[in-house]
Amino acid sequence: MADINMTTKTLTAASPAERAPTGTAPAGSASEPVWDIIELLFFAYRDFVGDPDEVLSKLGFGRAHHRVLHFVNRNPGMKVADLLDILNITKQSLGRVLKQLVDQGHVVQKEGALDRRQRLLYVTAKGEALALKLAALQTARINRAFAALVPTGTRRRGASSSP
Repeated sequence: MADINMTTKTLTAASPAERAPTGTAPAGSASEPVWDIIELLFFAYRDFVGDPDEVLSKLGFGRAHHRVLHFVNRNPGMKVADLLDILNITKQSLGRVLKQLVDQGHVVQKEGALDRRQRLLYVTAKGEALALKLAALQTARINRAFAALVPTGTRRRGASSSP
């Protein structure tokens, strides 16, 4: 888990001397970057996908496989076209990832009942087990983060009373 120390300037503009020369926007303007928040989002994403990344890498899979598996598991029978829209990727990119998931027995493709040109996607029992394992890792991380939150108006033991 990342150890982050936020400055008290998180949502306020830094003085010109404290600010890196990144642009011409005046201090305090709406376009001034909020560096601490940007960095927290980078760290949060890294940590959120880190545990699943380790599991996936042992299978020769990556984050694209994870995203496909997640959405197919959550939407059984979804059309390939709908998955392309959700992921905002090309057919070629999806084709490579989907082929690996199908070849290794995590996903199956079926023809549509009314339109045989449709390719409907379903996870297999093996795919569902993997999707649930990855979701459990992410759920555990989220639960740890929520458990570390302090309710408004309370202080942690040993916390100083100064801001």
